[in-house]
Amino acid sequence: NQISEICRDPVSANLPIPCFNIINGGAHAGNDLDFQEFMIGPQFEDFSQNLQVGSEIYHTLKEILKKDFGESAINVGDEGGFAPPIKEPEKALDLIMEAIQKSGYENKVNIALDVAASEFYNNPIKNKISNGAGKKYREKTRDEMIDYYLKLIEKYPITSIEDPFDEDDFEGFSILTNKCGDKVSIIGDDLLVTNIERMKQAQEKRACNGLLLKVNQIGTITETIEAAKLAQSYDWKIMVSHRSGETNDDFIADLAVGISADYIKSGAPARGERVAKYNRLLKIEQELWQN
Repeated sequence: NQISEICRDPVSANLPIPCFNIINGGAHAGNDLDFQEFMIGPQFEDFSQNLQVGSEIYHTLKEILKKDFGESAINVGDEGGFAPPIKEPEKALDLIMEAIQKSGYENKVNIALDVAASEFYNNPIKNKISNGAGKKYREKTRDEMIDYYLKLIEKYPITSIEDPFDEDDFEGFSILTNKCGDKVSIIGDDLLVTNIERMKQAQEKRACNGLLLKVNQIGTITETIEAAKLAQSYDWKIMVSHRSGETNDDFIADLAVGISADYIKSGAPARGERVAKYNRLLKIEQELWQN
């Protein structure tokens, strides 16, 4: 309630849609998959049902990976998602779609990506993004990456893409947002670093339409709430985020509800430091029902 009163006029609280990172890649896993996070966002009304659905799909995916790739494929990355021995983002997405279908939730679950492109951007060649600089893929130009993202959006139920380009490529972000921002949230993490000055620059250039909100990234709760208020004034989507290295602290659950965030990502529905946030959201939901 205190966060709600600081951030906006008090209204009935809404719980965010959880985005579960169920396949890990990039810097968060030891496989050859360059995109960092492949997330599912169940679209049911109650948080508790979204959590149940996310968990069911996660465990269905586990069985698929075990059958297709063997026991080692169900080892998990930093955020609890599986890290199978695959390279192509399309393969990860196909596996997720199969798990969604087998779980009985087709057309009821969206997909969110955290590309974390700064991790594989080929810095010496300014106008190129490498689709796997360190993982043996050929380089792609910015235009090629844009076309690639648009094809993924057309083929899969992707509603959010985080950091599709290098953290300083405002122009690349702007072009992609202009092309698909009416139906997909282009979210800035490394681009914005929860920093008001970076956010103002992004808004001026129409570089994104979503903010990844991280308390530790900016340093204080006060600055975090100010960033949230600014994002809301821009009519951006807000995704509250954990870190890859986490503790069992569950404050970001309260923060997400207090600011009426659209999404929260806290990793897979596995590992104590990830589940702690989801458990706290369950308690908040119960408290709201009681009131």
